[in-house]
Formats: sequence, structure tokens, C-alpha cells
Amino acid sequence: MNPLEELLRRVPALLMARRNLSRNRIRSGLAILGIIIGVLAIASLGMFGTTLRTGADQQLGDIGNEISISPNLQEGVEELTDRDVDEIRRAVSDGSVVPIRSDSVLVSRGDQQTVTTIYGMENPGAIYEASDGRVPDRLRQGALVGSGTAELLDIEPGNTIAVDGRTYRVSAVLAEQQGISLVNPNSAVVLPMEDVNGTGYSQVVVSAESGQAANESAVSIREELNEREERVTVFELQSITSGIDQFFGILNTFLIGIGSISLVVAGVSILNVMLMSTIERRQEIGVLRAVGVQRGDIIRMILAEAGLLGTAGGVVGALVALAAGVALNSFVLNDPMATFQPINFFYVALAVGFGIATSILSGLYPAWKAANERPVEALRN
Repeated sequence: MNPLEELLRRVPALLMARRNLSRNRIRSGLAILGIIIGVLAIASLGMFGTTLRTGADQQLGDIGNEISISPNLQEGVEELTDRDVDEIRRAVSDGSVVPIRSDSVLVSRGDQQTVTTIYGMENPGAIYEASDGRVPDRLRQGALVGSGTAELLDIEPGNTIAVDGRTYRVSAVLAEQQGISLVNPNSAVVLPMEDVNGTGYSQVVVSAESGQAANESAVSIREELNEREERVTVFELQSITSGIDQFFGILNTFLIGIGSISLVVAGVSILNVMLMSTIERRQEIGVLRAVGVQRGDIIRMILAEAGLLGTAGGVVGALVALAAGVALNSFVLNDPMATFQPINFFYVALAVGFGIATSILSGLYPAWKAANERPVEALRN
């Protein structure tokens, strides 16, 4: 005997409920279909929101771990000094500090040329990686070329380029930056710090190990540099990711609310099925009441029917939702396993639970009506 048959044998109300539902398979099937659609709507819309959030996080990358320190132009501070950089380094306990100078100049290779941004950095390896060649920890000579500039001028590591009339050998082509970046290298050239005009720095980028470390560094930098006057402006990219997470949280709630409407409609369908079933079985219920079956037993039997409809629809709906999630993540993220996140299982469980609860609630009135039917009146009809 399989576990389902054993359960039905031990709980007579479930056994009777299954037999009663099998009397009109089409009507029961349509009620189950309504629950399937409702559960599928809630679970799949919740997982859709998770997929959107994951995709956005992938596009943003690790920007939550970075902060940017710029001179406060409103207070008349036009550039950051070596002293400012030293104070920033003292304030940052966990992370890399990258001071930057920038300018726009003419870059050429042979007959091809373009005006692009150049960045002066001592340690570009702290924030950049190479797609071809190697990014040195300390850039003392040569140049690093962004992917867009390299493609435009057909540059490879080992080539020579002219930057504002000075010749440099290309050490590496930088990896394309897909997400948001404080200092986007795609259409730029990175040179040694001393080769970029100026004595100060246009900004300082701090790359921390985690978002929490970045936040702690930002607080320390504000306390250290802005104690007497507002010398610097500190921008935390974690604020972008926090805002995006809040937005997608609201979006998920909205989507689940829309999906819940389907289950409400399915609940009305189950209410109709239960009412029709009790009307058709009025004499049968009257006989049960006449031979001593208690009101509670009648209520349990009707609610068991509604619960079976909800459970069947919920299980099937959950399986279909997971399959839809796998297909969605395969297409959008190219990662079907992204479906199996804890938050997605929460949405599936929420949908199934809501489906079963809706079914049982829809069976309350028919169960009460059947249990309170006077046996004499029921048998007369």
C-alpha cells in the first residue's frame, strides 16, 4: 500500500472526499486548473522579480564595494592634495586607495587617432583587470588601453601609441567594464601618474572588501577630512544597490499582488464547485445526518474536498512554476540553476500555501450549509 492510500485509509474524510470529487471529474479538474493558474501566477511572478534583481546585480557588479572621494567644488576645493590622499589612506582600514588624475587628449596609432580620456594612476591593478596582457600592480611606464579605444585604433599589447605627442608601449588591453564604474576605462587610456598634467588629484577611488567595509571607510573619511571644513564629497555606490534592492522588493510585492487575484478567482470557482456538489448530494448528506453522522464530520468531509482540490492544484502549479523559472533564467541569465534560490522556494511555498488556504476558505460556506441542513428537509427533496 502506497503512502497516499495509507493516509486515505487512516483519514476517512479524505477517502470520502476523493470519492466525491471523482464523481464529476470535469468540474473538479476545472477547479484544480484555476488553482494551478493562481499558484503559477504568484510563484512565477515572484521568481520573475528575483531574476530581474539578479540581472541588475550582475550588471552593477561589485560597485557596492567602492566609494569615490571628490573635491567639494561648492566650498572652493578644486583638487585633492597628497595630504588628503594620506588622510584617506589612514582612514581606510580595509581596502585599496587609488588616487586619480584625468585629462582629455589626442591618442593616435599610425594614421588613426581619437580624442579620449586619460587617467593617471599608480596602482590600476586595484580596480582593473586585463583582457589581453598584464596590468602591473604599480604602473611606472607604458600604457593600459581600454577595450573601446583598443578596438577603435586596432591596438594590441606590444603596440606603440602616441598620447599628446608622447610615445608609449601598450602593456595591456583592459577588460571591458560591463556594469557601472566610478572610472570607466572602456574608452580611456591609463598612464603613469607623473605623465598626466597636474599636481593634485581629481578623485580618489576606494575599493573595499565588502559593502560594510566600504560604508565604514566612508564614515571614517568624512570624519577625518571634513572635521574642520567640508573639503570632500564622499559618494557610496552601495546607495545605488540599496535603492535598486528596495525598488525590486516593491516590484515583487506588486507582482505577487497581481498574481493573488488569480487565486481569488480560483477560490470563487471552488466555492461554486462545492456549492453545486452539496446541492447534488443533498439527499445523501441527509441520509448521513439521519443515521447519526455529526455536523463536524460533514464539515470535515466538505473541507477535505476543498483541501484536496487546493493541494492538487498547488503541487502541480508549483512544479510548473519551477519549470517556468528554469526556462526564464536560462534565457535571461543563461543560468538555469539561478532558479533554485531560497527566495524562490519561499515564493513557491507562499503560492502553494495561499492556494490551499484559498481553497479551504472557499469550502467553509458550503460545508456550513451542508452540515446545518435538516435531515428531514434534505430527504424530502
